[in-house]
Amino acid sequence: MKPDLRTALTLKPLVGDGAMATYLYQLGLPVGVSFEEFNLLKPDVIADVHRRYAAAGANIIETNTYSAQHNRLSKYGLEKKTEEINAAGVAIARKAVGQDAYVVGSIGAVRGGAGKNVRTAIVKRDFEEQIGALLAADVDGLLLETFFDLEELSLALSIIRKKSDISVICQFAVEDPHRTHDGILLPDAFRRLKSEGADVIGFNCRSGPNGILRALETIPRDIGVPLSVFPNAGIPDYVDGKVVYSATPEYFASSAIKFADAGARLIGGCCGTTPEHIAAIAGALRGYSPQTPEQNAVQAGTAQPEQTVEVNEVSPPQIVEPSIVDLVRERHTVIVELDPPRDLDITKFMAGAQALKDAKADALTMADNSLAVTRMSNMALAALLKERVGIRPLAHIACRDRNLIGTQTHMMGFDALGIDHVLAVTGDPAKFGDLPGSSSVYDLTSFEIIRMIKQLNDGIAFSGKPLKQKAKFVVGAAFNPNVKHLDKAVQRLERKISSGADYIMTQPVYDPELIVRIAEMTKHLTIPIFLGIFPLASGRNAEYLHNEVPGIQLSDSVRQRMSGLEGSAGRAEGVRIAEELLDVAMAHFNGIYLMTPFMAYEMTVSLTEYVRSKSKSLNAGK
Repeated sequence: MKPDLRTALTLKPLVGDGAMATYLYQLGLPVGVSFEEFNLLKPDVIADVHRRYAAAGANIIETNTYSAQHNRLSKYGLEKKTEEINAAGVAIARKAVGQDAYVVGSIGAVRGGAGKNVRTAIVKRDFEEQIGALLAADVDGLLLETFFDLEELSLALSIIRKKSDISVICQFAVEDPHRTHDGILLPDAFRRLKSEGADVIGFNCRSGPNGILRALETIPRDIGVPLSVFPNAGIPDYVDGKVVYSATPEYFASSAIKFADAGARLIGGCCGTTPEHIAAIAGALRGYSPQTPEQNAVQAGTAQPEQTVEVNEVSPPQIVEPSIVDLVRERHTVIVELDPPRDLDITKFMAGAQALKDAKADALTMADNSLAVTRMSNMALAALLKERVGIRPLAHIACRDRNLIGTQTHMMGFDALGIDHVLAVTGDPAKFGDLPGSSSVYDLTSFEIIRMIKQLNDGIAFSGKPLKQKAKFVVGAAFNPNVKHLDKAVQRLERKISSGADYIMTQPVYDPELIVRIAEMTKHLTIPIFLGIFPLASGRNAEYLHNEVPGIQLSDSVRQRMSGLEGSAGRAEGVRIAEELLDVAMAHFNGIYLMTPFMAYEMTVSLTEYVRSKSKSLNAGK
């Protein structure tokens, strides 16, 4: 007979299963329904998913009960079936895997980190009911997963401990690798849960392997409790009406070893993962033996001191024509992306902006809450850039956050401020950002928002009513060339041009041969392209971008060059690689789009100066 779960977790790393809801979606089941109700309506489908994960090598199978709580089920009129759905979930899993795996009851947060004002009495009632139903169905353990706040997780754990001595796994969903959503340092949160009776503590959801590894590394190795990790399969992307994930099973295999070396003893997958990801984890951990502390040490890079840059407070001359499009037709033109801050301090942002202006960047572009993570308004920062620094701002406009009304008022505000250069993008789904309870609007597609903005240039409102004057927007469109079928991507780009796009900005490219292919396949286009170059900051940064971020693919040679490099060594090599890419890009494109990693604007300052110097050399040789 296999040992009890608590004992098993101390013997060797165990393999958890992968996603349920996103995998059902991949299998063709609809969204907007209660997947937990499938325990009653489609038990064979749920059982088949459990069997696939068990066959892939999962030692621990989660019941399909994550949202099977009174409050959540009430949205579908199923609150009276709470106990029945939970009991069925256990029975299906147990029948599907028998004694070959441990069956743990999955329990999600009632508040769900969405800031909902659910009273504590309701939260307690829902936990009491679900926990009671799962215990009565004879699970091997309970898994409290995707909890954002320590207090809610602690409340659920206390209810379990009043009822049973069963094994309990507690997992946070964190966006900050150092703290819980309610501001508690992770080591302190782990120590408290251990003292309250948690058998395993860890992380799931919210992040891919890179983000969860960063959080795991903040936990002291002598914390005295086994650790668990269930990462997402990278950041989701919205492609042709479907949500897709980019992290491959091979990446999960290599990440599993890193997790185990960092102390994880239960390793599975969350959103976007499939039986193939779990099979890769199981294969990687087969015969695993922990590294020594010396082997596992990571050499820290030398932090660069903050640079103090005097920001020009004198009102600069107003920016007038020529536009970015006019400039790029005449010479090499550099747009630099600088992320708006995630807090209220704009000191470093403004210092970076001043440094980039001094380096003769032609425009600064700011994303619109990229990756659905809340940042300061790029409209406000764009106005400050014009007023204080005197550099042209270029603001991204995402379809995600505003309906038609909000989008038009937003554009009218830009026009009033004299901010006339924008980039229209779809925007990453809101539920995968730092406020997962918020809604993604998507009233407009990227094609439609381009047409609507250009309609303002004709003096016509979105409603079709005439305006008293015309706007003067120069509208850009995004282009991802890191795809299998570049010809299809170019066809999509042609549609954006037909919609009214004035220029194109690409995702970062790391392959010189691909740069040449892009130039060849887009030479018939009538508008300029700004080729994206994103200098890598470290080996870890390189692996994260390649495996987890939609639309970015690194060549094997680039990944090899960055492997193991951190700190100043990583940044220096990242700049060298970017310069080599610029050598190729500048031979084919006048437009250069530089992206600043982690607000390390010294890197993009250096690359801007490189473009300026090389451009002089090229012109002198003509």
